[in-house]
Amino acid sequence: MPAPSRTFRPVGARVVAYVVAVLVVVLSAFIGVALPDFVEWHASEIVTMALLLLGVLAGLHAIGRSKVVVDDEALHVTNGFRTRHVPWSDVAGFAMNSGAPWPTLVTKDDERVMLFAIQGSDGAQSREAVDWLRSRVR
Repeated sequence: MPAPSRTFRPVGARVVAYVVAVLVVVLSAFIGVALPDFVEWHASEIVTMALLLLGVLAGLHAIGRSKVVVDDEALHVTNGFRTRHVPWSDVAGFAMNSGAPWPTLVTKDDERVMLFAIQGSDGAQSREAVDWLRSRVR
């Protein structure tokens, strides 16, 4: 019987990323409303601030959307806006030293793929995830 697929997502990093995103938007709106009347914004300044805000929000969203989906055929690793598909036949193992921020998938070609979705700061949950992944290596 095939093992069920499993998805890993960061807990603390995801919460922090989206809370900070909301705070940045609220703070930006508050500052925009609270500015004195004599402050005039030119179109180029508004565009610059909007692009800066969008860039910060995109970076925070990239952190929050990180995930690792494991099924019988492969690992599907999403770090930021890039998704990699690594077949189990290419997986040599997983490395996560003490104090490491996240584990690393090591391929048989000695390529290293960070698994940002499994944060070392999540404690026992991250250790359990790495142990589960190691038990799946064929």
